[in-house]
Amino acid sequence: MDPEIVKYAVPFLLFGAKTTLLIALFGIGFGFPFGIAVGLGRGSKNRILRNSCDAYCAIFRGTPMLVQIFVIYYGLAQVSFIRQNPVLWWMIGDGLHAAILAVVLNTGAYTGEIFRTGFLSLPKGLIEAAEACGMSPWHVFARVKFPLALRQALPAYSSEAAIIVKESSLASTITVLEVTGYAKRLMSETFAIMDIFIITAALYLAMNVVALTALKLLERRLSLVR
Repeated sequence: MDPEIVKYAVPFLLFGAKTTLLIALFGIGFGFPFGIAVGLGRGSKNRILRNSCDAYCAIFRGTPMLVQIFVIYYGLAQVSFIRQNPVLWWMIGDGLHAAILAVVLNTGAYTGEIFRTGFLSLPKGLIEAAEACGMSPWHVFARVKFPLALRQALPAYSSEAAIIVKESSLASTITVLEVTGYAKRLMSETFAIMDIFIITAALYLAMNVVALTALKLLERRLSLVR
């Protein structure tokens, strides 16, 4: 690896890493609670809500995220109602905003499935005991269902968090200059394809190691709480 290439490329890629982290943080920050709501909706007794959540998960889990980004950024931009609505246009008119929206919607579907199975694995006797003690539905959820489901879902969600970081690279397809976007630009400038992508891979690996370590520590902490 050429040291001069490394010295030239690293500052650009680190600047792009800020955008990658921004997409990932917003994806997790909004996608996590949204996914929990979807998971609850899929287990709801309300047929309309349950079928709507099932259809949403089927669409976003059954189509490539690259297609989803294109539909949001290029497809929805053709709808006049969206172009004339300041809030909706703010969400999809900018490449970064559209990428974040796509990540949130995509991870929401997968997180919903993770928590659906987490809620289904809860022992019914424990929930019935909490209800028999006079706890309200909200207290049953906040003090019994959610903490137990979180312990069950966290190992699988760790993989989803890593996927979010990696899928943020697709934002480069809609002109967002994150790590992969800068890597493509540097590759066309320097023609040092191997060097640039080795550095890029190292940055993604570093970000995922930090994220997975943090979630592992959280998982270990929750396992100690009884």
